[in-house]
Amino acid sequence: MNRTVLAFLVLAAAGLVAPFLGYPIFLMKVLCFALFASAFNLLIGFTGLLSFGHAMFFGFAAYVCGHAAKVWGLTPELAIALGTLSAGVLGVVTGWLAVRRQGIYFAMVTLALAQMVYFICVQAPFTYAEDGIQSIPRGKLLGVVDLANDRVMYYLVFAVFMAGLLGIYRIVHSPFGQVLKSIRENEARALSLGYDVDRYKHLAFVLSASLAGLAGATKSLAFGLATLTDVSWQMSGEVVLMTLLGGMGTIFGPALGAAIVVTMQNYLSGLGSMVTIIMGVTFVVCVLLFRRGIVGEIQHRLARKG
Repeated sequence: MNRTVLAFLVLAAAGLVAPFLGYPIFLMKVLCFALFASAFNLLIGFTGLLSFGHAMFFGFAAYVCGHAAKVWGLTPELAIALGTLSAGVLGVVTGWLAVRRQGIYFAMVTLALAQMVYFICVQAPFTYAEDGIQSIPRGKLLGVVDLANDRVMYYLVFAVFMAGLLGIYRIVHSPFGQVLKSIRENEARALSLGYDVDRYKHLAFVLSASLAGLAGATKSLAFGLATLTDVSWQMSGEVVLMTLLGGMGTIFGPALGAAIVVTMQNYLSGLGSMVTIIMGVTFVVCVLLFRRGIVGEIQHRLARKG
């Protein structure tokens, strides 16, 4: 049994017992942001594209899912699916515009597009501007399982997270994923080998956007809320921090980074604005001590010993 399979089994076992040991609401927040960071990592860690606007997919899917569940009365699975689909469609459009640029130009285009989506969310009538969509009903999964209980809702969130993480693992270790890695390492060489680089980058962008939307849609149902915070540029910055902290280009690193950041935000909230300073100091220390991120550094040292 290799280390990755063992890690997935340990994660699954820990996730099954977690709601009996911890607060389900907090755990659901960790899982939603862990999936968001993992989706972002598919783009930056395995394709080499730095997006400064990934919150547009996370937040827009949260709004669509919330509206579908509250106003249209869709069941949870359909609302989540619709939110994910909306993020995917948004990814198709914005990705088509962004992947034609490289480096800092790509990052700036994604930031500009994200700000456009943000202002659309401010003005659109179905988002309720600064108030956001509140009291989103969780409903009944498949019309049978009542998600009003936090522990039951947690298991749905955990199932979505595990499915998303396994999906990312499958993508990364497929022939398609190998091409993405070659583009990350040397785009000119991948182009010379006959690969349609822009098409591969566009598809990676759409997949990453869809998974980010899945995280956002699930989060809006779990917490009954979709606000402008979900689609703001600060959220895009947070997911970059989570990914770099845990380990860019690793499967489990972004999830660990998300857990660390969410835990700090939750348990240090009483310190007010000092939380941002503490997070900044933590990030600087981790970058100095773990250049590859926490999980990345651990994997590097294990590989040297092995």
